[in-house]
This record gives sequence, C-alpha cells and structure tokens, in this order.
Amino acid sequence: MPERITSARDVARRLGLSHTAIQKAEQVGRIRRETDGSWDVERVRRDLTASAVPGRSPLAPPGEDTPLGRLTLARLALGVEAQRLAMDQRKGRLMDVVTANHRIDEFAAGMRDGVLNWPARVSGQIAAEIGRDPHLVQTILQEQMNALLLEVADRLDPSASNEPDPRA
Repeated sequence: MPERITSARDVARRLGLSHTAIQKAEQVGRIRRETDGSWDVERVRRDLTASAVPGRSPLAPPGEDTPLGRLTLARLALGVEAQRLAMDQRKGRLMDVVTANHRIDEFAAGMRDGVLNWPARVSGQIAAEIGRDPHLVQTILQEQMNALLLEVADRLDPSASNEPDPRA
C-alpha cells in the first residue's frame, strides 16, 4: 500500500523540497492530493519528476528523460534552427520560392534557346563535311532537338504529358 501523508510539509521534507514548492506545484496542478485529502508520496514524486524543468528542480532527471525535457529540448532546437535560417536569409544564402522558381525558369529558357539555335549554327558545317543539303541537315537536327526537349520536359513534369508514366 502506498505511503500516505496528511501534511504537505512532511511530503516536502521526504522529497527534499521546500513546503512552498509543494504548495506552488499543487496550485498550478502539477500534483494533487488523494480524494481523502492525504498525499501519496510516490505519486507526488512521479508527478513532480515528470513535470520538472531540467536544471531547476532537484527531482528533474537529465533533460531528455522526461516528456517536458524532450519538449524543452525540441523547442530549443527549433529556435536554433529558426535563427540559423534567419541568418542564412540575411546573408543571402537563402531565397524565397518564387524568386528561386523565377531564376530556374530563366536558366531553363536560356538553355532551351541555346539548344534550339544549335542546329542553325552547325548545320552548314555538318552539311559541308558530309556533302549534303544544309537545309535538310538543319531540318533533321531541329526535329531531333525538339524531340529531345519534349522528352526532357516530360521527365521533369510527367503530369504535363498525355501519355501514362511508364514508371507508375
């Protein structure tokens, strides 16, 4: 049978705490009396240990051993991460999604234009090397480049393709 005590001062003495600490813990709801008004010393110890702030209470186990300790540690880690992200943003290492998408679109458009212009630039040289009509060589190269660009676009955005995705 659990040890029952009627005095809050006795509970405090047995737990090595002050009477005021017991009173405050009862007032904020961290601990409570039994229905008959007595104290179950072991339950009070468990409740105080589970809700103790590491470093502030002699009953507090090491930080990550209690739910409150884990929550406090997680909140601290989130705060550190938020500060790191804010600093990275101030230093220009981060940018918002809209700006990043705009830069990616500009880069992709430049690459697409370069690829589309390539057949016109090299078709004369290729035609001279193989002894064929320059217009025919340019037409074949443009068709192949268009097919290549469509394939790349489908890989980057499968939902835009009319064909079912073979990987699905």
